[in-house]
Amino acid sequence: MVSTRTWVLTLITMVAFSANSILCREALRHTAIDAATFTLVRIASGALVLAALVRLRGAGGIAGNWGSALALLGYAIAFSLAYLSLPAGTGALLLFGAVQVTMISRGLMAGERLRNIQMGGLALALAGLVMLLLPGISAPPPGGAALMAAAGVAWGFYSLRGRREADALAANAGNFLRAAPVAALICAGMALMAEVRLDSLGLVYAVLSGAVASGLGYALWYKALTGLPATHAATIQLSVPVITAVAGTVLLDEAVTLRLIAASLAVLGGIALVVTRRR
Repeated sequence: MVSTRTWVLTLITMVAFSANSILCREALRHTAIDAATFTLVRIASGALVLAALVRLRGAGGIAGNWGSALALLGYAIAFSLAYLSLPAGTGALLLFGAVQVTMISRGLMAGERLRNIQMGGLALALAGLVMLLLPGISAPPPGGAALMAAAGVAWGFYSLRGRREADALAANAGNFLRAAPVAALICAGMALMAEVRLDSLGLVYAVLSGAVASGLGYALWYKALTGLPATHAATIQLSVPVITAVAGTVLLDEAVTLRLIAASLAVLGGIALVVTRRR
């Protein structure tokens, strides 16, 4: 039986994951900060928090590897660039859908088999993504949608690589620390082209995204995972796009269209059928 403490940690974590989309969209929409600087500050502040948590824990050191670090950086950059044009809820749905499709596809390539109801769920999820992206007045911008899909694929690979790590907290700390200097080089390159824009409020949003929503959020998620069955953990993450869409409506005054609602039901319902019945 899942304890109350685990449920509380899980709820906090899902809100933190949703906050990443809200903070990024708000920063890039209502402040002058550029996407590269937001990404750099997010990764650097997340690295500092995760490294501090590993040090405070006292057992083991920094782990991770460059392959995972580059996947993390690719996700973070594409994520920020996508939110220059995407609403928060739409972006979260595209991100989550792409992550899950990537991970499920990798499982199929590795020899996993799905039952008929799971195949139907996967088809339903893919149909939902197609429905969201079909041309029309409420369709998301294709450039932003492609970037968020790329972010989801990168995060899917990052998650798959992370499954091999014995110490998730130490691995994430090392990956963030490796990604930070590469992000700094990208930001420096943009500075040479006079494209870096600093903004005090935007920097606050980036620090909150990195230190709180990413760093502390990941640490709490690792704690929650110790008390959650695998199917629970996979299914609970379906709540993130829903929380993000609601928060985007309340905090960012974003519209919730019928297309987004229908696509969300198809994508999240389809993925739920797959992950809850996987062996």
